[in-house]
Amino acid sequence: MQEFKNETDESLVKLAQQGNTAATEEILNRYKYAVLSRARKFFLVGGETDDLVQEGMIGLYTAIGSFDPSAGKRFKNFAYLCVTRRIYDVLRAAGRQVYAEEGVDPDTVESGASPEEFLIDDESRMEIQSKLMKVLSDFEFRVMTMYLDGMSYREICEATGKPMKSVDNALGRSKRKLQVAFSDKS
Repeated sequence: MQEFKNETDESLVKLAQQGNTAATEEILNRYKYAVLSRARKFFLVGGETDDLVQEGMIGLYTAIGSFDPSAGKRFKNFAYLCVTRRIYDVLRAAGRQVYAEEGVDPDTVESGASPEEFLIDDESRMEIQSKLMKVLSDFEFRVMTMYLDGMSYREICEATGKPMKSVDNALGRSKRKLQVAFSDKS
């Protein structure tokens, strides 16, 4: 996949839509940690996180096939939307199935967060991300984001092209800086 390393997501998607399976694989690999991160935020009754990750990857694959660059949107945003919708759909379907089995009308039961709660959650995440960007260097921010997305040290080293010691030091500095930043009352 080294041949696609410098390609934009949009150009890879175009190649993937033309049948280039290597381009499709590259896009799936680029976004797999984002899908994993998104799936970890939810719980599926009777299922596992892996089930939601799989559904998220299906959403990502769907995004590759249906992305239209003439709509004026970036693929990254479109992919995130498709992944999130796929996961929400599965959660809703699971909730309806569970409620139907218990003989309860699904339309009268609140099964999870409302759109407003999801919006507030996203705004809180954006606020935290903004604080991280102010406190951390670019490299520290990238490493911390990958770490919080569930990547191992080895995977972070591969993604950044940096040695293990650099990644470990960046995480250590980041943790100390964040401790100070979030303990501030300002």
